Amino acid sequence: MCTSIVVNRKHTIVGWNLDILDMEHRVRPTDDGVYIEVNDKTEGWMPLFGANRRGDFVGMPTCWPYDKRSDPAGPGENVIMLDIDLLLQKKTLQEIRDIAEKGPVYSVPGLTFMSALSDREGNVLHIIPGQGIRYYEKPDHAVLTNFSPFKQDSETHPWMGWDRYHKAEEMILAATEDFGVEDCFGILRAVAQEVCPTVVSMVFDVDENTVYWCEDRNWDKIRNVRWTKW
Repeated sequence: MCTSIVVNRKHTIVGWNLDILDMEHRVRPTDDGVYIEVNDKTEGWMPLFGANRRGDFVGMPTCWPYDKRSDPAGPGENVIMLDIDLLLQKKTLQEIRDIAEKGPVYSVPGLTFMSALSDREGNVLHIIPGQGIRYYEKPDHAVLTNFSPFKQDSETHPWMGWDRYHKAEEMILAATEDFGVEDCFGILRAVAQEVCPTVVSMVFDVDENTVYWCEDRNWDKIRNVRWTKW
């Protein structure tokens, strides 16, 4: 369960709620990025989500219900590795878009991880392995929760986040051109979860090169990192 938000108004503002259960995680700020890392029993600490000083943001919601077409089936790209390459600045958003348009992108067996990616210009790329991609050139806003944008609510699951999606859309549409960091945190707070808990809430003011985050829904304990302009 997760919620990804990109809003292009006066500023480009990106928001992310990471909702996970029984997974060890940490937030690691560096000179090049603020990474939300998950401790994988095989690979160790993996930087799967977050922002970098180039202006990119990576979110990776799980699609519910799972779609078996996302399982590896021959040559193709791993969605997790594409996301890491963007986060660590090994590839650009447009390079990842080209890869996803030219060949298959797979997830891991039994789980359909999606990509919610954006860059400094506010362009957005959603990758749904086994189904396709959607690219938005600096949209007014883009939201992705845990259902496939290709299927909408034609297939349902308790964790698909249909309600979170519409709540975020409603709040964004009601917001002014001055939509900023506090507005984004307001949406993240409104869609935060407890059953599969929201463990990190992160907002990236791309124009100001500043990342804000709090953990475990402690909205009064927000940390931030600001980088010099790219």
